[in-house]
Amino acid sequence: MKVGIPKEIQPGETRVAVIPDTVKKLVQKGLTVSVETGAGAAACFSDEDYRAAGAELAATHQAVLGECDLVLKVVRPTAGEAGLPDEVGQLKPGAVLIAMLQPYTQAALMQKLAKRGVTAAALELMPRITRAQAMDVLSSMATVSGYKAVLLAASASPRFFPLFMSAAGTVPAARVLILGAGVAGLQAIATAKRLGAAVEGFDVRPAAKEQILSLGAKFLEMELSKEAEDAGGYAKAQSEEQHRRELALIGSRMARTDVVISTAAIPGKRAPILVTAEMVKQLKPGSVIVDLGAESGGNCELTEPGKTVVKHGVTLMGPLNLPATMPMHASQMYSKNVENLVLHLAGKDGMRLDLADPITAGIVVTHQGQLVHPLFKSA
Repeated sequence: MKVGIPKEIQPGETRVAVIPDTVKKLVQKGLTVSVETGAGAAACFSDEDYRAAGAELAATHQAVLGECDLVLKVVRPTAGEAGLPDEVGQLKPGAVLIAMLQPYTQAALMQKLAKRGVTAAALELMPRITRAQAMDVLSSMATVSGYKAVLLAASASPRFFPLFMSAAGTVPAARVLILGAGVAGLQAIATAKRLGAAVEGFDVRPAAKEQILSLGAKFLEMELSKEAEDAGGYAKAQSEEQHRRELALIGSRMARTDVVISTAAIPGKRAPILVTAEMVKQLKPGSVIVDLGAESGGNCELTEPGKTVVKHGVTLMGPLNLPATMPMHASQMYSKNVENLVLHLAGKDGMRLDLADPITAGIVVTHQGQLVHPLFKSA
């Protein structure tokens, strides 16, 4: 079986799906690996690194997409939009594609993949079960985002994060509020604590309290409901009354907060609004908000996705695709997740696509010309 790693062509995408260490392991399992020339350059992995690991180098994008039985990508393939090449049309019919496909918002793309005869697996749909933890790219990429969000905030803030004592006087530690204690939020808490900030964390899920406290942060306390999370551990949309109480609690902390980092997300839905325009006005001049919910609309009412703006004296940052700003380690983590998945699915003679397997059934969206995932069957 021939495995292909094309260069990512979406604007701003610097990661590569597979690094040389993973190539070496796939080759040792008897797989042939074809890597497009320059695929890993932006992530600091050279063509020579891939060649030394046992990969074949392909001179063109088409050679990888059109000749490989399994194509591994970071982000969804293009379909000729915005002047970009039609990657879907170049894929080999019958091939397997594994990538972050954004299935919740890319229904038309899923239809095109099905029509092309491609078996497409969306890594965002990886089930949260013990066996799949080593394949969970969302957690890996959220780790990168949570870490980088704090660095962005520290860089934008006019204040020190740690307590400073000097002959010029004592400077108190910055007060940082982290909204959402999933993987990104917990990493943000840990990073802000390492920098010396006074950190508070909030999440609607009962299990989050212990996790926040374990990292040395204070927990914003309110009555929590066991119904605040789904079976996979993700936050669910809250009732109107519950959300009103959340906003009141968060709003009560604004006047004493220097930095807000919001990470709350609900799969397949708009990010919940946790910071209203009125709350932004309550923040001190020079305060910073880093909104990691920007990709799905934003947790702050005033966030402009993809932009950094100043409103009411507050710097609002709505970064998109933070993992691509740290491509070396983001690619390393992503590659290890993909490696574990491929070795779970692949044999020398092809892919073992057992749709009775919870992992396979959880991520396969298209197969044999059909949309097979419940996400689309129930639509």
